[in-house]
Amino acid sequence: MNNSPRPLALVTGASSGIGVEIARTLAQSGHDLVLTARRAAPMDALAADLRAGGVEATVIAADLAADGAAARLADDLAGRGLTVDVLVNNAGLGGAGRFDRQDPVRVHEMVQVNIVALTELTRLLLPGMVARRRGKIMLVASTAAFQPGPRMAVYFASKAYVLSFGEALAYELRNTGVGVTVLCPGATESEFFVVAGADHSLMARKFRRMMPADTVARLGCGALAAGRRVIIAGARNRLMALAGRFAPHFLTLPVTERLMAED
Repeated sequence: MNNSPRPLALVTGASSGIGVEIARTLAQSGHDLVLTARRAAPMDALAADLRAGGVEATVIAADLAADGAAARLADDLAGRGLTVDVLVNNAGLGGAGRFDRQDPVRVHEMVQVNIVALTELTRLLLPGMVARRRGKIMLVASTAAFQPGPRMAVYFASKAYVLSFGEALAYELRNTGVGVTVLCPGATESEFFVVAGADHSLMARKFRRMMPADTVARLGCGALAAGRRVIIAGARNRLMALAGRFAPHFLTLPVTERLMAED
């Protein structure tokens, strides 16, 4: 049970990349942590590191791509007597390629993790925050949320959902004591492109100076603390997001397709 006076943050996708750095940043700002992802070993290592600094850290291995995973995770938290003050929905999956040629299992997993589990976990933990009149939620979207993405159509569309959902939720909850922030990173130093099968894309090859994951985490956690609804990480990413949102699609679609192509 939470016996610590420190607020408790749940971070999904906490085995690598942005999730690890968000956990570290929240720990430094006075939070205890619950870490969840599919891979337990890297989370165990992170938890040991956090505990050495006086942070209480709990590891719960969970595959959010599985049906009902969010409900099982919420039940696990309740069974341990853990009350979540800060929810960071960071877990996400990508998949590259023309839609009709993509593995249907991968497509299902992307929808399940990026949309279904994120929505269900938010719905399960939010009522308690509202009842206590305090809490914060971070939804990790992407600059991909601002435009359609040929050759990563499902991933781009799923992040557009996260952005739309998060902005609406932030407005709905404006008088409840619960804040919602949508973090939109651009290309980040992480495993994303490799796991998505896009490590040979033009974007992955040309964007060699990707933003470090700890910088993304610092910007996101700062925006969360400040109560900002949307934070786009970095000036270059803000420019790309604005171009994606306002430029005509007949211009942005071929550019995006070219960036995601392998040749």
